[in-house]
Amino acid sequence: MKATLKYLAGIAGPSGYGSKTTAEQITQVCSVSFTSQLTAIITGATSGIGAETARVLAKRGVRLVIPARDLKKAAILKEAIKKQSPWADIILLEIDLSSFASIQRFCAQFLSLGLPLHILINNAGKFSQKLEFSEDKFELSFATNYLDRKESPSVFVSLEFEHETLQLCCWTGHFLLTEMLLEKMVETAEQTGIEGRIVNVSSVVHNWVKRDKFCFSQMLNPKNYNGTRAYAQSKLANILHAKELSRQLKARNANVAINAVHPGIVKTGITRDHKGFITGMHFLFCHSLYFMASKLLKSTSQGSASTCYVALNPQTRGVNGKYFADCNECHCSALANDEIEAHILWKHTRALIHRRSFPGITIFS
Repeated sequence: MKATLKYLAGIAGPSGYGSKTTAEQITQVCSVSFTSQLTAIITGATSGIGAETARVLAKRGVRLVIPARDLKKAAILKEAIKKQSPWADIILLEIDLSSFASIQRFCAQFLSLGLPLHILINNAGKFSQKLEFSEDKFELSFATNYLDRKESPSVFVSLEFEHETLQLCCWTGHFLLTEMLLEKMVETAEQTGIEGRIVNVSSVVHNWVKRDKFCFSQMLNPKNYNGTRAYAQSKLANILHAKELSRQLKARNANVAINAVHPGIVKTGITRDHKGFITGMHFLFCHSLYFMASKLLKSTSQGSASTCYVALNPQTRGVNGKYFADCNECHCSALANDEIEAHILWKHTRALIHRRSFPGITIFS
């Protein structure tokens, strides 16, 4: 109850920020002379909190590389950002995070540009109510969110969603993307002396996964599919990925940090996604439900604040392998904090990718 009241009131935590803090407020302390040196890749940036994260980083002078399935939507975003920040340097490249081949093409294209890479924000995601498979024959929530991710409407789960529309992105997709870009980030940090930062956008729903239900093979090809469970597992995988990769980066004294964030319960798309449901006898109940829920929901600017805090704020320099919510470090589940589980998951995922014979991936021991 105390935590809920603190959240509703927007009371600041140890960082000086809280649930009502916006991304613009978070980044006001960032020096333009510093941020103008930075290059960031943001997945899932064409809508929702990803778009707001891109807008704010561009406003602070960060060069943006935006991978997108729909380049028309990405072009609309670019135009909107440049109207507000005419100086913004924005590069659009095509990617489908549910396809390993597409991820490889994107990475090859980006690396061929010869740009540095300081920030990687693994933001995109997918929730699939029906059992679907990626191009590489993996369950789609797992393939997009850890391998990669897309979110779809569900009355129960939608309050936990971080994005406005269906998107692709995350776990093996994000795992592979991170692996293929990691050496560029380490190299950039060594050459510039600027800490590299990777942000995995996760969710509080990772807490829903019980240890006896978390099985790698079942995530790939579940016998009894449940969309909510699959989504929660992919979010748990995002945190475990951050934990294990953080350990590896520390072991090699790399000047790159990776952390996970829960953006909060964001106000995007709930009424739109369910307006057809709010009819007839359901109207009063649903109207009351959404009215009460609206008091808990964040705006997209508030929802993107934790991502911007971890990616850019000076206070998070040197922080590695942690989980953040409301712009403050907080506790994740015991399972998400299990170093053994994190290593096993990382090891199995790496083996899975190698079995698919994808070359050019740097792997740590």
